[in-house]
Order: sequence, then C-alpha cells, then structure tokens
Amino acid sequence: MTSQSNVKLGVEIFLEKHLHLVKSKRLGLITNLTGTDSNLTSTITLFSNTPGIHLAALYGPEHGVRGETQAGEYVSYDRDEKLGIPMFSLYGQSQKSDPDKLANIDESMRSFDTVDEGKLIEPSMVENIDGLVFDIQDVGTRIYTYIATMAYAMQTCAENNKEFIVLDRPNPINGIDMEGPILEYPDYSSFVGLYPIPIRHGMTVGELAQLFNSNFLSQKAKLTVIPMMGWKRQMWFDETSLPWIMPSPNMPSLDTATVYPGQVFLEGTNISEGRGTKKPFELFGAPWIDGTKLARALNSLKLPGVRFREAWFTPELSKYQGRICAGAQIHVTDRNRFKSFETSMHIIQSIMDMNSGQFLFHFEYFDKIMGTSTVREALEEHQDVSEIMNIFCAGLDVFRNLRKPHLLY
Repeated sequence: MTSQSNVKLGVEIFLEKHLHLVKSKRLGLITNLTGTDSNLTSTITLFSNTPGIHLAALYGPEHGVRGETQAGEYVSYDRDEKLGIPMFSLYGQSQKSDPDKLANIDESMRSFDTVDEGKLIEPSMVENIDGLVFDIQDVGTRIYTYIATMAYAMQTCAENNKEFIVLDRPNPINGIDMEGPILEYPDYSSFVGLYPIPIRHGMTVGELAQLFNSNFLSQKAKLTVIPMMGWKRQMWFDETSLPWIMPSPNMPSLDTATVYPGQVFLEGTNISEGRGTKKPFELFGAPWIDGTKLARALNSLKLPGVRFREAWFTPELSKYQGRICAGAQIHVTDRNRFKSFETSMHIIQSIMDMNSGQFLFHFEYFDKIMGTSTVREALEEHQDVSEIMNIFCAGLDVFRNLRKPHLLY
C-alpha cells in the first residue's frame, strides 16, 4: 500500500495566510475542475464565499472551466449563471473563424494546429480586474496546454500592469525525474511547448512560473507563488493524500499521467494512442498491427519497470474510430525505474521495424510536440534508442542547473 503524507495545497495556504495580497482588488481566476481544496470544494466556491475576495471574472483553459470539452474543441465566451460574472476562454480563440482548416485536422491534432497562439488573452479580457490567480493541476509534461496558458496569462498581466498569483499544486509524476529533449527555441515553440524545457521537466506549476518569468518572458510579471506545505520532490500524486481529479478528458488516472510523457508522441504517427478508450495512452495499436508479436517483441527488450500485454480495442473517437485495433497495453511494474519517453521510442521503433510499409509519421506534428526533428530523423535512420537517449544528456544537465534557483521544495 502506498504511504501518504498530508499535503496542503497552495489554495489552502493562500486562504489561511495571504488574503492581504488581494485586499480591495478585483480578481480573475484561471481554473478548471481540478481547482479544488483537499476536501473537493472548488476554488471558485471558496473564493466566492470568502470575505475579502472580490471575484470578478473566470478564465478557462483547454477543456473549459468545467472540463466539459474534448481536446481541440472550441471553448466559447460565457457567463457564470450562479455568480453573474464573465467567464472567458483562454483557448481556441481562432478556431471558430477557420472551420475549413479545422475540418481537415485529425481530432488528436486539433489543439496544436489551430490556436492563434499570440491572441489567447486580449487586453480587453483583463481591463476590469487588478490581478489574475492561476489554480490548475498540471501533469508534469511539457506537451500540455495548461502551462502555456499560464505563460501567456503572465505575459498579458506584465504588459497590462496586473498582478499574477500562482497557487501551487504537485507535479503528479514527481519533481525529480526529467526525460526527453529540450525544445529547440524558437523554431519549435508552440502552444504545446513554448519554451526550451524538457518533455518531462520535474517541476510544479509555481516553479515553472518562476522559471518562465526569470528566463523567457519578454516582460516580467508581478508574480507571487503560494507554495504548498508537506510536498516533497520524490512524491507521486498518490503519496500526497489528495484526491485525483481528471485534468482533462483523456487523463483519467495517475497511470495515464505516468506513461503520457512518452505515449503522447504516438499522436504524431498513424498509431492510435488509445484516445476513445477507457485506457488512453496505456493502450496503443492500429488495425494493421499484430498485437501478439508486438507484445512479445517489446517484452524481449526487458525494459525497466514495464511489461506489455497484447490487446485489442475499438476507439470511440479520434484515430480509427469504430475500427478494431490490435496492439498492446503498457503495464508499469515499477514506476521509479520506468522511463516513459525511452519506452515509447522503443515502441515506435519496434512498430516501424515490424510494419515498415504501413507505419507513418505525421512528421510536422511529431516534430512540433517533440520540440526537435532530431528524434524522428534518428528513428528513420534506425539508430539504436540508447544512442538517441544519449543525445539529450547534456541538455538535461543544462536544464537541471537552469531550474535549480526556482525550486521551492
């Protein structure tokens, strides 16, 4: 049984000790369904019921304030009926005006190719507030739109003389391990990877906010980070005593988040990453794969902390919707030894070797989320995965030093 420690979230510390920071100020709250305290009371409710907090507007990331939309779906402006305050979308502002482009993009790729990245937050969206508060649970992987949303909001606040407060939350896949290449900036900067950080960065959102503010934003924000109490860097989410709330529709569990730093790259291929199943990113396959042979080949590699089981599934949405796919399921047996990124590169390489006439890269998209073309080119040249991993060691060492001054725990 996993031992647990009582972790007190940034939102709880803020309400207990830091209300003086927002006295007589009109606040905007960037949040979604993960914004709750440890008793599952939403931050929206907590703020609206706390004397001394003037909640003037809500702002939602991808999937919306309530988490009601799938990846890539347009999130419109609305008004909160209960509070009677505006509810702005910080995602998909350009999608509505370009339906032809949207129709030609695979469902799993929409969120990365249709967002007008420079116009997520217009000055008019913050003109009636004095500051923004960010309270969203991240998943510890660069390829996730929430941290880009935070960065753009910080930049808008800096440009419009508004304060920015981050209520910190755990990195669910621990704050020590790092994996993958550093994004090549600015050539591969996008909404799913703005800045030169690795795929698995080992930082909390509060720490990332400090890193972004010090190193990457063109104008520094008036930033305050409210740290947690009781969180240790080595902790996984199930060691925190906190309830897991799905950060997005295809992130149902900590198991999903554990494999996501590698399995997300299947989105840049013609392999199903399991979207539209109950095990997204754990299941993977295609109608033309022999799952039994694939699982056998992957298990023969004896990769640390993982086993593979042949599997068949029919996605209800996204790639191969309604078609039977064969492939495998990842079973992580030791998460502290398991390396998601390296494992997934072995998966891709094995499928390439076994299905050379059918496997395809969506190369522009794959490179965009990878943050470099180096990995795809190395895989296409059939370089050994261990050699590919060695390419990134120096970059991870540089990033380790870059992040050090901003670590809070």
